[in-house]
Amino acid sequence: MSLRLQAHLGTLRQMEILLAVYDSGSVSGAAETLHLTQPTISMQLKKLADVIGFPLYNIVGRKVVFTEAGLEVVKSATEILDSFARLEMSLSDMGELKSGTLRLAVVTTSKYFIPHLLGPFCERYPNVAVQLNVGNRQQIIERLKQGIDDFYVFSHPPGDINTESIEFFNNPLVAIAPENHPFVSQEGVSLAELCEAPFLMRENGSGTRLAIERFMAKQGVKLNVKMTIESNEAIKHSVMSGLGVSILSAHTLAFGGNTGLAQLNVKELPINSNWYFLWLKSKRPSAIAQAFLTHVESEGREMLLTELAKHKL
Repeated sequence: MSLRLQAHLGTLRQMEILLAVYDSGSVSGAAETLHLTQPTISMQLKKLADVIGFPLYNIVGRKVVFTEAGLEVVKSATEILDSFARLEMSLSDMGELKSGTLRLAVVTTSKYFIPHLLGPFCERYPNVAVQLNVGNRQQIIERLKQGIDDFYVFSHPPGDINTESIEFFNNPLVAIAPENHPFVSQEGVSLAELCEAPFLMRENGSGTRLAIERFMAKQGVKLNVKMTIESNEAIKHSVMSGLGVSILSAHTLAFGGNTGLAQLNVKELPINSNWYFLWLKSKRPSAIAQAFLTHVESEGREMLLTELAKHKL
């Protein structure tokens, strides 16, 4: 069946509703976000499905699972609504007033420094709203594939997606232990000693875990992983409690607090990596997105260096 724009794409509002269901993972979540009733959400999506000619999703338990056709509609709806948003912002820019929404999707560890970039930007452009999505590396890759956001922040960008990027800031990974750990009083800790200690590791899909595993494989050693934990903060508290040692980004300590923790002097560390801002090559940045990228490149690095100097471990 041939889809004609006028008759078969549905309304912009139906597309907004569809994307709200996709983002929240449920009809109830979309209803809450959009301040609509669940029957209204369901009715509008049924109308959209009738126009498209395919079911868009199935309800499995309490979760919404999108069909292949539904995912294609989500992708197209995102592009269409983005085009309207860019038009809106371009017209706004003509009057020297930047307004609209900046959408960022960032891996968990970068959430510690991203607010330090957003603060001055939002002061400069008070009419800009910011939508910040935080997840592990695999979750942000899925958002990147769909092209949902303006920019994506990774320390280890995926190599199989056609993107453009800027290298933004260094991201050293350092070893930590509780303040009273025997390693802390040693002049230096060998990598072999670190590998013998109970180790607390980030979950599968984490960029930090990926960097650690690649580094250890290159060194020809294996960590004594005792616990897998899904957040940097939970790892820090577990280390403080004496459950083991770990390796985390220095930024989680500098910006996220380090009370009760000590950085270990391991000869082979830190593991050096960098932060990157990515965007899809096929998606032209909006006026607001371009303004933010300019802000990051011209002022962002110096801002973070200044902040890091205030928070030494």
